[in-house]
Amino acid sequence: MPLSTIQTIRYWLSEHPIIVNFRWNHAQSWGSTWSFVFTAIAIYIVAAIFLHLLLCLLLRRNHRIPLGPIPAVHSLAVSLISVVIFVGILLSAAAEIRDTRWFWRRTNTTTFQWLLCFPLGTRPSGRVFFWSYVFYLSRFLHLLRTFFSVLKYRKLTFFQLFNQSILTFMSFLWLEFSQSFQVLAILLTTLLYSVVYGYRFWTAIGLPSACFPFVVNCQMVSLGCNLVCHFGVLFLHLLKGGCNGIGAWGFNSVLNAVILLLFMNFYVKMHLKNRKSSQLRTDDDGSSKHSSSAQHLKVKDS
Repeated sequence: MPLSTIQTIRYWLSEHPIIVNFRWNHAQSWGSTWSFVFTAIAIYIVAAIFLHLLLCLLLRRNHRIPLGPIPAVHSLAVSLISVVIFVGILLSAAAEIRDTRWFWRRTNTTTFQWLLCFPLGTRPSGRVFFWSYVFYLSRFLHLLRTFFSVLKYRKLTFFQLFNQSILTFMSFLWLEFSQSFQVLAILLTTLLYSVVYGYRFWTAIGLPSACFPFVVNCQMVSLGCNLVCHFGVLFLHLLKGGCNGIGAWGFNSVLNAVILLLFMNFYVKMHLKNRKSSQLRTDDDGSSKHSSSAQHLKVKDS
């Protein structure tokens, strides 16, 4: 890639005045109030449940509403936006490290420690928090997938509603309390989204899918990395005398633990279901072979 192209990308994703001078506040940032986030999540939950009940009452059980290319376009949009956020916060974190390294030397803070543990008194302003704000706004685009699932498959689960609502709320907390660990969390999450939604777009346009549960396994890897990083934040908080936004981080950790338990329950049930169906398929093949052999012997004896 030419040097001029790299410099252009770096300018638009980390050095633009809007990014550098970003400030999270309730007066200027859209969707930055507590009333907004609670109202938005409530509307999402009520609308999804209402649509599901309405379709159950009006349509037959096996009837599906064709959505055409809309889910594929949505998956492509989410994947591309996730790539932009990933590159943007990566470049912005590198710029912040470059500009504040002189100050870290006084407190013996390393780059990895900063990624996990913001110093006390950190304010939600600057490059990193701009991309955290973009990530928060992008969460509302993810909510549309629930309605696609209801319309196309008549499927609505508690885990789906809980997971989408909590992830939206947690991204709000990251900004509101300048929570530590959010840089790594956004990097891991957007990397996951870019791969998963890219794969969903790939399969939505008719290309072959993987021979294993690709999306579920990607989510398991992401949750595992997330869990390890949470232990790192706790260790640094106790070792360094405090990380910024630790109260919000604690609440975030509890919610992540609930999501992890629900997801593990889903993963185990899916694994057992696949194993049972595979066993039944094997038994059916064996019984059909046995029946064929018996019939062959009967013909031979006669």
